[in-house]
Amino acid sequence: MPPPPSPSFGYHIAIIPDGNRRWARERAWHPWQGHEKAIENFRTITDWCQADPRIAVLTVWCFSTENWKRDPREIAKLMTLLEDYIRKERPTLQNNEIRLLHSGRKDRIPASLAKLIEDVCAETAHFSGFTLHLAVDYGGKDEILRAIHRLQETTKPVNHQTSKPVEDPIRTHLDHPELPDIDLIIRTSGEQRTSNFFLWQSAYAEWVFLDKLFPDFSTDDLTKAVDDFAKRSRRFGG
Repeated sequence: MPPPPSPSFGYHIAIIPDGNRRWARERAWHPWQGHEKAIENFRTITDWCQADPRIAVLTVWCFSTENWKRDPREIAKLMTLLEDYIRKERPTLQNNEIRLLHSGRKDRIPASLAKLIEDVCAETAHFSGFTLHLAVDYGGKDEILRAIHRLQETTKPVNHQTSKPVEDPIRTHLDHPELPDIDLIIRTSGEQRTSNFFLWQSAYAEWVFLDKLFPDFSTDDLTKAVDDFAKRSRRFGG
């Protein structure tokens, strides 16, 4: 089967939506109530990105490979919220011709969520406009290790005089090699670290760190970040 079409020309924006639990704690709420508010906010952010012709791909980190260390009750609730979100948004993705993609592992998340992700990704694979890319049970090191394992399974003897640079075969075995590299990463909550987020694809990404917790992150904040990014001169090491 051929790969799905690449997104039309535009920015690849990524968001690390930090601060949901802190937002809930400030209100003496359960941690998952912060995640509930974040999902409401996420819908608004997605609508804004799809409407902006400058943006082709929105990547959102929903759950990391390190997040399994959290309270099992919180994890279970978050997985349910993700499943409910995708199920509710399924008709919208179809009607608005949004392609859904997933990066990360599927063997550790609930089987019903994994199946839903697989089905909706397949249903929307033919859309070539805006792409919503969810990172669930995702870690940058984990993705690169999985890519290397897949590469080892398919590797043929290498002729070093004619072989391509080593980057090419590794990239080919990433979760979604057809996606363009990330242009802009926005991290909320005041944290200023990369945290194992798409290490390969973010090599030349620009970063914006905001003090706001994600439930308070607005489309005005996003507009300013994208507008500022558009003014930057990117030389990619040149």
